[in-house]
Amino acid sequence: MLSLSNISKWHSSFTLDKVSFSVNDGDYFILLGESGAGKSMVLETIAGLVVPDEGNLFLDGRDITREKIQHRGIGLVFQDHAVFPHMNVRGNLLYALKGSPASHAEKKAKVEDMANRLSIASLLDRRPATLSGGELQRVALARTLIQKPRILLLDEPLASIDNLLKSDLRALLRQIHREGQTILHVTHDYEEALSLGTRIAVIDKGSIIQEGTPEEVFQHPRSAFVAHFAGLRNFFPVTLSAANGSTRAQTGNILIGLVTGESNPDGFIIIRGEDIVLSKDPIDTSMINNFKGRITEIVPSRFGYEVTIDTGIILHALVTGNSLVKLNLSEGNLVWAHFKATAVKYFSR
Repeated sequence: MLSLSNISKWHSSFTLDKVSFSVNDGDYFILLGESGAGKSMVLETIAGLVVPDEGNLFLDGRDITREKIQHRGIGLVFQDHAVFPHMNVRGNLLYALKGSPASHAEKKAKVEDMANRLSIASLLDRRPATLSGGELQRVALARTLIQKPRILLLDEPLASIDNLLKSDLRALLRQIHREGQTILHVTHDYEEALSLGTRIAVIDKGSIIQEGTPEEVFQHPRSAFVAHFAGLRNFFPVTLSAANGSTRAQTGNILIGLVTGESNPDGFIIIRGEDIVLSKDPIDTSMINNFKGRITEIVPSRFGYEVTIDTGIILHALVTGNSLVKLNLSEGNLVWAHFKATAVKYFSR
């Protein structure tokens, strides 16, 4: 287990302020925050690149606060990959084993095994300059994993990856985690947090402001950073099922129609508040999801007004001031909430 206890670091323009959290064995732990929140500084402190002014770091009960980087048993994959450009992929992986007592033949076998595991065997004789962003990220992961780190640290690993490749790399990271690797991953992207994390800590201005499971963090946000993500108020754990050629997501006793190519039936859905249409009476619509409920709260938001409706699940719709007046909405009213199947975004666990 990795534990941070009251880690503080003072700079002229930024401070880490008493950062504390624990990463248990087998966790896929997400540190989520905006740019400049302190995520990377926390990661660099754990790796040993930054020495804290106060506080302690413990790995399996051992104080590693001032231990040398190479003795920590922690692997760090940088956002920019940091792959040696003058070596081919094979050389990069062999270099990671430089201090190993293994024989040259054993090192070569480890390289081949890791290359097959991360699907980069065909790249072993190529130079980094000839690789795509996704291929470079796989090489960087392989070079770190070949050292068998106790904890794998990932610094915005998908930030420079094309959208088309992100799903493949997410699948790879899930696979690495399923194989038993404990991971601490920093990101500003809530989609990464939802699709990968088993636990999430939110950092803002150098302080941890919330920690818990994805359900706890996103269903009960304690920060504007989390709460203001479009749709995060309508966040539900679901199970997928198929019937009559259509897909449904079940949360509690409610079935919600959606469109997804995901095969894993366990996950989460998000519905953006602005994609929910309200009406006082049933309307003739092509929208597949139509739920009747009672308005429990109306509060101003930066987008207009947030209308909370209890339909058996709690939905939060965003409406303009004009719409609020036109529909004559008030707390206690019965209304219909409508949204399209394509408005429902699904994330596999």
